[in-house]
Amino acid sequence: MNPSWQIPPHAIGLAQYDAIIDTRTPAEFAQDHIPGAINCPVFSNDERARVGTLYKQVSPFEARKLGATLVARNVADHITQHFHSYPKHWRPLVYCWRGGQRSGAMQIILRQIGWQADKLAGGYKAFRHHVIEQTAHIAPQLRWHILCAATGSGKTRILQAIAAQGGQVLDLEKLAAHKGSVLGAVPHTPQPSQKAFETAIWQQLQRFNPALPVFAEAESRKIGNLQIPEPLLLPLRSGHCIDIEASTAARVDFLLRDYPYLQQDTTSLTTQLKRLKERLGKQTIADWEALIERQQWPELVNELLAKHYDPLYHQSQHKNYQGTRACAPIACNDLSDTGIAAIAQQILASCQ
Repeated sequence: MNPSWQIPPHAIGLAQYDAIIDTRTPAEFAQDHIPGAINCPVFSNDERARVGTLYKQVSPFEARKLGATLVARNVADHITQHFHSYPKHWRPLVYCWRGGQRSGAMQIILRQIGWQADKLAGGYKAFRHHVIEQTAHIAPQLRWHILCAATGSGKTRILQAIAAQGGQVLDLEKLAAHKGSVLGAVPHTPQPSQKAFETAIWQQLQRFNPALPVFAEAESRKIGNLQIPEPLLLPLRSGHCIDIEASTAARVDFLLRDYPYLQQDTTSLTTQLKRLKERLGKQTIADWEALIERQQWPELVNELLAKHYDPLYHQSQHKNYQGTRACAPIACNDLSDTGIAAIAQQILASCQ
């Protein structure tokens, strides 16, 4: 393989290629891929399993014969269905798991046609290492400002308002598709894989201007089933803290508006609350189930804050987020859209 046709991960740039083609299986692509890549697999999920089984149980030679047949057929289908109309100057970047035979086969065929196809040296595996290394390199260089506030204080909405007003924001809960608590699962929205989560973080980090503050919210180590990568978590926990002190009444009202689906699916709500039985006791869960049965939602939210969320918040804050305070605490009784926009404006004014 001509070395000039192989591109190292640090040189990847969407602007220099007309397409980035991931030749791995749909299952591999779904777990994670280079942002902007399209999936043109040279093996389906089942075909890859067949070739692998033949390799182990019969011989590498027989596996390669079957593999070559499948690759030729699948690449031909991709050319017919996706690439046929592209001009001679079309320039794709091709990759597979390790930059080996799958991407190599497609690259050779595309180059024989006349397209200037490059291959990613080391494949997705090298890209993955690049993501990890760059996250560890970029995160400590940024000016982190962390929103610290008890559950129901609208931290995520405040982050969104800061972004709308021109601030730099890392919204980890959006990237994780989870609100970060025992009731934080978003209906009908599965979380990404851990690798896809970390790729999305890297993609955001590289866009930030290190001369300007970057805002995020105080998070636990885990958001749903996903772990915040350690090279990011440490800079977050040493960032400048912005305390937001919302009244309990404002928080209850906000949570009732922000989690309407929990009132609509009481079976799911009850199931999730039962996960707290070991820590809070059977009687507390039974009391909460009675409130759900009577649809006493404000009373339930007050109970959840007092007995579960607030004790955990104070414990976590004392342990993890004791950095320099960027400004005086921001007291608020209004977590409406207007109130949140005003808080965001105040934060931006104090942190520039």
